[in-house]
Amino acid sequence: MAEGVTVSTRDLTPMPRPAVQPWRVPNPKRNLKVALASVVPMLVALTLTWLFNIDGAIGLILIFLPLQVVASVWVGRHLYGKKGQSDALLVVFTIFFSAFVAVLLVSVIWSVAEAGLKAMSWQFVSQNNVYISATTSLEYGGVGHAILGTLLIVGLTTLVTVPLGVLVAVYLTETRDKTRSSFRTLIQAMSGLPSVVAGLFVYSALIVGGGLKYAGWLGSLALLPLMLPTVARVAEEALRLVPVELRNGALALGAPSYRAFLLVTLPAARSGLITAIILGVARVIGETAPLLLTVNNANVTQLDMTQSMASLPTYIYQFIANTYDTSVQRAWGAALMVLFLVTVLFTLARVVSRGKLGAKRK
Repeated sequence: MAEGVTVSTRDLTPMPRPAVQPWRVPNPKRNLKVALASVVPMLVALTLTWLFNIDGAIGLILIFLPLQVVASVWVGRHLYGKKGQSDALLVVFTIFFSAFVAVLLVSVIWSVAEAGLKAMSWQFVSQNNVYISATTSLEYGGVGHAILGTLLIVGLTTLVTVPLGVLVAVYLTETRDKTRSSFRTLIQAMSGLPSVVAGLFVYSALIVGGGLKYAGWLGSLALLPLMLPTVARVAEEALRLVPVELRNGALALGAPSYRAFLLVTLPAARSGLITAIILGVARVIGETAPLLLTVNNANVTQLDMTQSMASLPTYIYQFIANTYDTSVQRAWGAALMVLFLVTVLFTLARVVSRGKLGAKRK
């Protein structure tokens, strides 16, 4: 053996993993305290609410939540010290408000589904509203023309907005121009634009001032500034999440910047861009004020975008204004169709996105 070379005789065999991980060792006392901190406030709140005949929502906010906070902070401090207090507060408020929002969402969906299903039938989905009044039986007339009008108006808005929003996102992420901050500020300001203001602008500028008549394309134009900020901002975040190493690798192989973006960055951000489209469509598909001011309403099936046409939001507005039971049922049925369309669009977009990604991975 050469001089000056030493050989270590220390055993480098890795230590075997313990049979039971320390964090999985059962601690009955700790588990009991956590269970009591979760159950006792609920039992006390239920008892006080029942004894004093307190409204459930009031008891939940004014009795259960304070008791749960106190019990959780006490257990957190007792088990983990001062650090456990803040952790306990975070856990309690996160779980409570997440459950609160989930209950509200399920309640809204359940209410719309329960009331809307009473009006559902093939005739209601396929027929238009000609010769239908507020007291006409649900066996006649429907929202077929409104569904078609909504798809045409929102579809035209999407065809214009998606390329424009993606281009804005590309400009904000791929360039180093000094005006980027101004564009980003403008997009953020547009996201807070009230929908009625967009409709009033198109109405005053083109219908009153320009002498145009109500038309479907004017409704699409009014929805454009409402959809554009959502698509642009979500697309920007999707492009920013693509690892820089992918783009740098393409550039290192000699690809021009535009080819690196089109062949590497854009495909990697596909799922995020599809999410941007979904959120943009969901943002405008239920807007009512811009369509009332620019498209108005029609009872016939209309395919010409230069004419007044029906849409689901204006259909709901038309029938919810009446107090007759059949009229209200028609409005609930149209509201259920809006939820159904959003669900279908979301599902199709996810299936297409996953299908393409799966095919590429194979």
